[in-house]
Amino acid sequence: MTIKPPRLQQGDAIGIIAPAGPVDREEIRPAIAFLKEKGYHILTSPNLYKKRGYLAGSDEARLGDLESMFLDKDVKAIFCARGGYGAIRLLDRIDYNIISKNPKIIAGYSDITALLFAIYKHTGLVTFHGPVLRDHARGCKRNLGYLIRFLSSKSPHIVDLSGGTVIARGRARGVVIGGNLSLICSLAGTPFMPKTKGAILFIEDKGEPLYRIDRMLSHLRLAGVIEGLSCLIAGSFTDCGDIKDINKLLKDVTTETGIPVISGLPVGHGRKNIAVPIGMHAELDTEEAGLSFLEPCVT
Repeated sequence: MTIKPPRLQQGDAIGIIAPAGPVDREEIRPAIAFLKEKGYHILTSPNLYKKRGYLAGSDEARLGDLESMFLDKDVKAIFCARGGYGAIRLLDRIDYNIISKNPKIIAGYSDITALLFAIYKHTGLVTFHGPVLRDHARGCKRNLGYLIRFLSSKSPHIVDLSGGTVIARGRARGVVIGGNLSLICSLAGTPFMPKTKGAILFIEDKGEPLYRIDRMLSHLRLAGVIEGLSCLIAGSFTDCGDIKDINKLLKDVTTETGIPVISGLPVGHGRKNIAVPIGMHAELDTEEAGLSFLEPCVT
């Protein structure tokens, strides 16, 4: 059963966690100030600024912060401070009953893809692929504002793809899942990968050479993921070379499936990273160049 979280309202408390890589206080200060200016209360997790090598503290500390935010009745949304690496280490330790009994908004991207997938798979809670707080200080200020408006809206979500490239024409419906390509490959074949048959899959990545993108797409094809999709959508592939070469790979890996394929979804590590819900039904129409969600994503 799909569970929609309650929508975000002005005055609500937003909890901030770092379930993956470490973050400095100054890196997220601008985003916290922005959220406060918008009228939200900010609660930072106890271990938010901890560091343990490439991780934001121990697995136990990061797990404790995540579960505590879901247990806190005052917290209405959970935003991730950054991605990095480390969320995947928590997946088999999470008490998913805590999340099921306390459904609320959780948002992030990149390495956080692992967390969003696992929560949706094991609880049915709609999660949100969207900006992390650290990006706000890097000039991507519009994304956080868009996320707030999106999570506060009672209207169905429509994503404009008119600036994209149609690789294979068509229309398709399905449950939307997606995120960072390398994390999706890491989850394939594990108990934390959502059902992909009939799904609309979107992918993005950063800093991967073309041959590695080829390898990851081939892995998904060999694992049976590509064959079962309703359609495939590409987001930004920042610092990954010429997008035309990536589009050709997408065409090669999907030609035998006959599914619609389009690139240009404004998500990922580029300047624009809009919110996209994971777990909601939507329709892709390449002629209209739009991805239309069939109902509101929050209650």
